Amino acid sequence: MNNYEEVLVALRRVIRATDLHSKRLSKHAGLTGPQLLIMRSIRDLGEVTIGTIADKVSLSQATVTTILDRLELRKLVYRVRSTRDKRKVHAHLTEEGADILSRAPNPLQEEFILKFQNLAEWEQTMILASLQRVANMMDADNIDAAPLLTVGSVLKDDGWKADDQS
Repeated sequence: MNNYEEVLVALRRVIRATDLHSKRLSKHAGLTGPQLLIMRSIRDLGEVTIGTIADKVSLSQATVTTILDRLELRKLVYRVRSTRDKRKVHAHLTEEGADILSRAPNPLQEEFILKFQNLAEWEQTMILASLQRVANMMDADNIDAAPLLTVGSVLKDDGWKADDQS
């Protein structure tokens, strides 16, 4: 097998592992990875604006708003306009949202982070540089992506949607 074929196989394995975990998450908690990440951010940050959530999860405000819309329809979160600054809207978990979140499995990236942090610093840097180069080679430098391992939709700022699972 050529080197480029081995790279493509390794990429496919990463995508496949991510897909399998995402399906497990959806089956057990009824949530996608981005939904889980946003709900955890709301829980961890308390009274929080959409902009702060977007910064925390490294997604655009438009993407976070779309995901919050879906979570609100499912009565897992609710939004309240700030009494101090009417321009700000704060997101909160409902009791049902907090309950589902407490039972949800850990995101795949948590296990990855533990293993990654146990690597020597030079190896971490090598992996980072290599993956950034691969992303660049795939013309993926400007794709809106949160720091989580999941597959599903990404709603771009221009309204284009990759699929309908966010």
